[in-house]
Amino acid sequence: MIRVVLPANLRTLAGVGSIVELELDGSATQRTVLDALEVRYPALRGTIRDAGTKLRRPMLRFFACEEDLSDASPDDPLPEPVVAGTEPFLIVGAMAGG
Repeated sequence: MIRVVLPANLRTLAGVGSIVELELDGSATQRTVLDALEVRYPALRGTIRDAGTKLRRPMLRFFACEEDLSDASPDDPLPEPVVAGTEPFLIVGAMAGG
């Protein structure tokens, strides 16, 4: 069971609480987690990743186990505590302003 923490705007769009639990078939990578999230909550398609290229949106970051995974390959395995469900996979809206 993978636990995903979404930012408030995406929670509202998907109509969910702060943590979403996903069952994955196969390996746990950013790609498989985001694919499962978009299948379960179609309103999120194109919000976390570009719908065409599947690249992360620039104002979102991915974290797990106190590591920034935003620039890691989407096919790299997620850390074991995330796979085990003891640590969440966080999708965080970047802060911007001046």
